[in-house]
Amino acid sequence: MKEKKCELTKQEEFVKSHKRHHHLITSWRFLILVLFLVLWEASADLGWIDSFFFSSPSRVVLLFIELCADRSIFLHIGITLWETLLSFLLVFLISLISATLLWYSTKLSEILEPYLVILNSLPKSALAPLFIVWLGTGTKTIIVAGISVALFGSIISFYTGFKQSDSEKVTLIYTLGGKKRDAFFKVILPSSVPVLLSTTKVNIGLALVGVIIGEFLAARQGLGYLIIYGSQVFQLDLVIMAVVILCLIAFGLYRGIQQIEYHIRKG
Repeated sequence: MKEKKCELTKQEEFVKSHKRHHHLITSWRFLILVLFLVLWEASADLGWIDSFFFSSPSRVVLLFIELCADRSIFLHIGITLWETLLSFLLVFLISLISATLLWYSTKLSEILEPYLVILNSLPKSALAPLFIVWLGTGTKTIIVAGISVALFGSIISFYTGFKQSDSEKVTLIYTLGGKKRDAFFKVILPSSVPVLLSTTKVNIGLALVGVIIGEFLAARQGLGYLIIYGSQVFQLDLVIMAVVILCLIAFGLYRGIQQIEYHIRKG
């Protein structure tokens, strides 16, 4: 009984210590953000920086409130968010299907792997003007740009995760009379879930980057369009506000994927 109580006490102490550490990290993160905003606002008010070029938190907030009044900002946020989510889902589906085909066919993977590496290394911003020529301006071009940024790296990551699965379990399935499909669904795919989830967390950010690149060149709505428009008319408050919103969207999407990952691992 005493040993069990001792173990419970140590476990409770560990849990409390972990919670204290988590609260400490969160507090420091919040404090750094607050100090940065205070220093930014004070620097603009005291003339240490030119508020015309660098703006200030208060000016950004006032502009956001102004755009909220006519609800135009919600339209831009919604369009960028929808394009990002659609690009992200298409990247996931295409990557999963492509990596599965590469795993099923060793010959196909040996033929295509160099091309995937080259395409993944290619600067995607260089492709955006070609997408405009091929597809015209509009949502289609923006989504394709969003897909292009994340797709090839995602295929490589998924396929690498499939190859790193336990070969002994696959051999066992074949020995027991199973087929390649059985090996994939019973061993390869379940064991690759951590790789799929970690790659997905990266892809959501890359899809957002690709969408913004597309909106820079081929949009009349969206946060990327606001950034380009604000820079052209020297309304830098608008540019910084759009960038801040993009940071919040990126954080929210990442946290959303993290929560999905947590529930999958817990289940």
